[in-house]
Amino acid sequence: MNCDIIISDCSVLSKDFKILEHRSVAIGDTRILAVRPAGEVEQLYEADEVLDGSGKLLMPGFNDGHTHTCQQLLRGRTADEYPMIWTRFLVPFESSLTPEDVRVSADLHCLEMIKAGFTGFADAGGVHMDQVAEAVIASGMRAALTKSTMDSGPAITDRMKESCEDNIRHTEELYRAYQGSGDGRVDIWFGIRQVMTCSSKLVRMVGEKAAEYHTGIHAHLCEHKDEVSFCLQNYRMRPAEFLNEMGVLGPNLLTAHNVLLSEHDITLMAEKQVKVIHCPRSNFSNHGFPKTPRMLECGINIGIGCDGASSVSLDMFEELRILKHGIVSYWGLPVFDPVVLPMKELLKMATIGGAVAMGHGDEIGTVEEGKLADLILVNIRQPHLYPTQNLCNTLVAAGRGSDVTDSIINGRLVMKDRQVLTIDEEKVLADSAQHMEEIVRRAGI
Repeated sequence: MNCDIIISDCSVLSKDFKILEHRSVAIGDTRILAVRPAGEVEQLYEADEVLDGSGKLLMPGFNDGHTHTCQQLLRGRTADEYPMIWTRFLVPFESSLTPEDVRVSADLHCLEMIKAGFTGFADAGGVHMDQVAEAVIASGMRAALTKSTMDSGPAITDRMKESCEDNIRHTEELYRAYQGSGDGRVDIWFGIRQVMTCSSKLVRMVGEKAAEYHTGIHAHLCEHKDEVSFCLQNYRMRPAEFLNEMGVLGPNLLTAHNVLLSEHDITLMAEKQVKVIHCPRSNFSNHGFPKTPRMLECGINIGIGCDGASSVSLDMFEELRILKHGIVSYWGLPVFDPVVLPMKELLKMATIGGAVAMGHGDEIGTVEEGKLADLILVNIRQPHLYPTQNLCNTLVAAGRGSDVTDSIINGRLVMKDRQVLTIDEEKVLADSAQHMEEIVRRAGI
């Protein structure tokens, strides 16, 4: 039988986070056809491409549950700055972007993500999202894309505001143009930028339209104290309670940050099966420590997001380490519980947790026969990873995005031996530097 790709004699990370040694994997027509002991697959299939998996670990690709592709060219500008960064830097920057700026930013974002082992991401929303969709299609990545959606807020945000009707109409146009494009890799969601910049009318309309189109909703939630205070003052409800009252809280809602959730909030969100995304480096440096152990006890699905590249790199391994150390320090050590957040749980968040949050938990996020082939190979025969008595533990403790050698998305090889096959890296880097200078000058930041 013929197939597209065979990965020969690799280690495989199983769905229960065990390491299966000396396995070969066949991939064809976007899916994983076989995961068998080395040698068996080679006897069953003939492949157009054979990857040598010796000394490598095959695992699910990382899914970034919350990012901002349009902020890629803001890199290095928001660190060591006093609040409010959003109004002082992000709004002037985003509102000045041209379609060409966004395309270059999205190309660079996809390039960095592929080289760090990401196969999919959920974009919280920006401007000119058609350009992001085009970049995703060309790169080969998988994405859930959201248009920036807001109709209220301080005067500085006026250039990014639209009426409720225009917000909805423009998202519908984006949905009709790109939903399911890129061989099914692109999903279009509705957005709630945050409750402080979306009226109750707009929030309710978003919930209704997302239900009508059977698609997702991406929102920032309980990111900082101002947001909670705003809701209490204006609605006499906390943000999660307000979203529930508007009919938005449900299984198709992905919420980012979730730092200031009350016990009642967590119970409510668990009941409604809301998908939670943590952004460890962003949260710990700006907002605080989420109640991650409590959320896990309640059965909430948790994924991880880098929150864009304005102040960090896009590296899932770094996010996992920061989350591990922060949660253990804040919640574990005071009660002498050093295993309050196990390593395997972190790997689960980075892979299947993000896949579930993006609405594709049945199709991606694990290495199993029949699932879509969104996979990465990690070079584990390196001094910082090899030898090890527990590879899962060592991956989280010492892994790097640069350890990823190959990437397969939707059954297509998009990176081989660290070379991205779908993006002209040198051109993107050169274009990005030029556009960054122009944007900074235009935005006045």
